[in-house]
Amino acid sequence: MASLSLGGLNVSARRKSVQSRNAAVERRNLITVCRFSVKTLIDRSCFETIDDSSPEFNNFAAILEQILSHRLKGQITWFGYESPRSFWDYIRVACRKVSHNCICSIENMENVSSSRAKGRAWIRVALMEKHLSEYISAALRDFKTTRRFYEDGAIVLGEEANMLAGMLLGLNAIDFSFCLKGEGLDGNFPAVIDYTPYLKFTQSSDSISSDEEELRTLGSSGSESSTPENIGPPFIMDENSWYNKCKRVEQKYRLTLEQKGYLEELVRLRETQLAESVSQNKLLLQRIEDMDLAHKMEKEQLEYIIVELQDQLTVLKNNDLRSRQELTTHLTNQWPSLGALDVNAVALDTLLYRKHSQQWDDYQSLDQLSAEVSLSQTSLDPGNSQDGDGKQDGLNLLSEGKEDTPSLLGLCGSLTSVASYKSLTSLKSSEYLASPTAEMTSPGLTPS
Repeated sequence: MASLSLGGLNVSARRKSVQSRNAAVERRNLITVCRFSVKTLIDRSCFETIDDSSPEFNNFAAILEQILSHRLKGQITWFGYESPRSFWDYIRVACRKVSHNCICSIENMENVSSSRAKGRAWIRVALMEKHLSEYISAALRDFKTTRRFYEDGAIVLGEEANMLAGMLLGLNAIDFSFCLKGEGLDGNFPAVIDYTPYLKFTQSSDSISSDEEELRTLGSSGSESSTPENIGPPFIMDENSWYNKCKRVEQKYRLTLEQKGYLEELVRLRETQLAESVSQNKLLLQRIEDMDLAHKMEKEQLEYIIVELQDQLTVLKNNDLRSRQELTTHLTNQWPSLGALDVNAVALDTLLYRKHSQQWDDYQSLDQLSAEVSLSQTSLDPGNSQDGDGKQDGLNLLSEGKEDTPSLLGLCGSLTSVASYKSLTSLKSSEYLASPTAEMTSPGLTPS
């Protein structure tokens, strides 16, 4: 029983080693064929435009599709079955973060319905945009999504993935032209790789020389009595070897000549681009100089405007100051001096006193006259003597309650102030005050 268990373990270990070897060989074969296909595409692009009819491109597209579909997990349905999945499902999720990506455009294509056809359309669009290497690099950086879509041992999970992104970088130098409505987008048939272009064997010069030596040794190992006819085959082989060498040299010459033409065309293209860049640079320099000149002129104009405005502001300030001084002088000259105000106040007080004294004398004479009349009436009417005495006593009390006022200074206030002087206009309309116009206009009372 122990021997049987050990034998079973050995078989399972051998089976795992065989499977791992087969997976490694498969990965290596796909990466190697992809490298060859990229080289053939670059060589072919030197002589013609790469489109859907190019066999090199069709082979490259099939190889890339096989690489992206290597050990791709299936999709689990609702019933628990695993349905096949296309690499487009992985690209659609992993390349969403690429700036200016074409994922949405391919999703909205009307003539492309199946997932495999959308993946093939994406390969063509990415090649025309020269972003295929960028898409692959972005998808490989999203290791979590890659791990979710692929099983262990897949190419995109191994070290070969970095080599793949580097190889695809050389395709950015090729101008592709594809029709996205052709038969190449048919997703009903899987892609098949054609290995025959990469299986051609070319014998090296060292191998040819070693074969010639073997033939010579075989020819010289014959009998010594060999006839001249026995020498013929070596000479024939020498001629064939020279012919093969000449063909190889001619092939190398043609290849070198083609590369030389490509490089010359590339140099002409770069010279044209350089000339255009130089002309554009000159135009930009001229535009910059014109803008600098215009900027300087605008700056000078603004400086001139600022200086002019400052001059105008200075003139306005001077005029305002002059106007303020003239207004102050005018208002100061409107009113008399303090000495003249004192003289006018004394004259006005004197005039008012005289006027009031005269009116008071008239009032006293009128009172005396009324008293005499009342006395005469009481003398004529004895019955009214007591009433007359009462009236006389009232008049006496009234006269005693009155007090002679020497001046109206207390009523008018101090006339030495400007405010009191202004209040004189209110006294002009009083029936008890006389207008001092005559006295004010006299030469002695004129305000200075």
